[in-house]
Amino acid sequence: MVEKENNYAFIDSQNLNLGVRAQEWELDFCRFRVYLKDKYHVTKAFLCIGYVKGNEGLYKYLQESGYICIFKPTLELPDGEVKGNVDAELVLHTMIHIKDFDKALIVTGDGDFHCLVEYLLENNKLLALVVPNHKRYSGLLKRADFLKYTRFITDVKYKVEKKERPQ
Repeated sequence: MVEKENNYAFIDSQNLNLGVRAQEWELDFCRFRVYLKDKYHVTKAFLCIGYVKGNEGLYKYLQESGYICIFKPTLELPDGEVKGNVDAELVLHTMIHIKDFDKALIVTGDGDFHCLVEYLLENNKLLALVVPNHKRYSGLLKRADFLKYTRFITDVKYKVEKKERPQ
């Protein structure tokens, strides 16, 4: 009998969303969740996201699509910009659950996660590093020993891109 893999995904939602949009396409989060389950045997997908009042419909959709949303309180700056950096939440939840999963898939292009990726690799817990934008991601994540784990969302755009629904 084949033992079923139990892999978790930890997703930097802002980096994912902005990285994909910078390439002029939009991610279908529901299709992306199915892709993670089918391709990488991801049983739980933690989506770290800033909480903005009024986006409850989005959060409901994400949860119904199979994500466990980890909300970060946000601050609205005087210029109207909303700040909600989720780096600490992503690292914290990865470490809280490290004994619960076989391997972790990290979705980000942010070099702030270099130490997490390094730790997971050293402890044989890294499944993959999925980078949203192959043209713009941190040099800290381009280490030679990370490369065999690095995947680019653009390579599976045809599977995870939001499609216009016919009227």
